[in-house]
Parts: sequence; structure tokens; C-alpha cells
Amino acid sequence: MTVRPAVPADVGDLAAVHLRARRAAPMPEPAHPDSTLAPFLATRIGADQVWVAEAGERVVGYARHTASWLDDLYVDPSAARRGVGTLLLDVVKDRLPDGFCLWVFESNTPARAFYARHGLLALERTDGSANEERSPDIRMAWPGRDPVAFLRGLVDEVDAELGDLLARRAALTRAIQPLKTDPSRDPAREREVAERIARRVPELGTDRLAPVVDAIITASLDAAR
Repeated sequence: MTVRPAVPADVGDLAAVHLRARRAAPMPEPAHPDSTLAPFLATRIGADQVWVAEAGERVVGYARHTASWLDDLYVDPSAARRGVGTLLLDVVKDRLPDGFCLWVFESNTPARAFYARHGLLALERTDGSANEERSPDIRMAWPGRDPVAFLRGLVDEVDAELGDLLARRAALTRAIQPLKTDPSRDPAREREVAERIARRVPELGTDRLAPVVDAIITASLDAAR
């Protein structure tokens, strides 16, 4: 078994492995026609890092990654359970020693178990509304040689997004105040807000989130005065 960088001539083999592996896995139907895959992969060779696993002269798997994400790791079903996926994943770990993330469909339990066995952490679950297949997925991560630093980096990204959201929330609160006929706060509506957020963050729950909502609204109203 050998692993090497992909070249443009590999595109047909990569697309074939991708399609066979996906059909054999418990995954939702692709969002795009099969005919679009090879042209897409052709644009990624050179733009991303693409690694090909070969048994003899036959392509049996490939991995594609950026500087921080593993976007593809597919193994031909005929070569399953022969260490191909492990070999490709080890190459990606070697190339990205500071860690990386990936998305895996919740339904793809074999892939989830594979990544967990190789030290990846499940970080978050979604309802699938943000992916093209509209299927629940899980963000997993290999935290690299310094897991605390890697995870703190992800926290910093979330904090930046949270700051943007709080700025929007404060601006909307400020805009609505002159339009209200009753300036008093509405506890029932604030409870509904906490409940809506809790549906997206069930592990926190409404009771834990209610004080957070109260603090955000209080601070936004203070800033609007």
C-alpha cells in the first residue's frame, strides 16, 4: 500500500471510489448529480491537499484536506478493513499536526466509530439545516499535538461569532424601543426566547439559558438608553 499526492489524471479514479464508498455507507443521497463530482474534484487538485492510496496500481482510497478541515476520506468498499482509511488519516494528521475538523453525517455510524477509535472528538451536532443534504451531522475534531490550544482556538472563533450576534441583538433592541407602545419588559416572551434557544442547545436547557437571556436583554436595554 502506498500513498502519494493526487495528480489530474487521478480524477476519474477518485470520483469512482467516492461514489462507490458513499453508496455503500449509511449516508443520505448526494445533493448533486454523480456527473458533477469529477469536474469538482478536478478543481480541488492543486487547490487542496489530495492524497491517493494505491494497492499496486489500483486506487483504493483518497483523502482531501485544507489547512484546517478534512473534507473527504473515502475508501473503496472492496478494500475496506485493510487499513486504508487509517493510513490516509495518519497522513492527514502528519500534515496537520496542530489539529483539524471534519463533518460526518449522524447516520454514518461506521465512520463515526472509525474517527472515534482514532482519537477524534465529537464537538457538536446539528439538525442538518446548514448542509446541502439537509441531514443531521456531527462536527468532529482531531485536536493535534496541543489539544488545549487547538480547542481554545475553536472557542475564540465561536466568541467572535457570538460578539457579532450580540452586536446585532443590541442594535435591534435599540431600534425597537422608540416603536413600542408599552416600554415594560415581557417575561412571557423572554421565556419563549430561552425556550427557542434551548431547542438548539438542549444540553443547556431552558432554565440555564433563561438567566443568560435576561442578562443579554438587560445589557442591551441599558446600552439603548
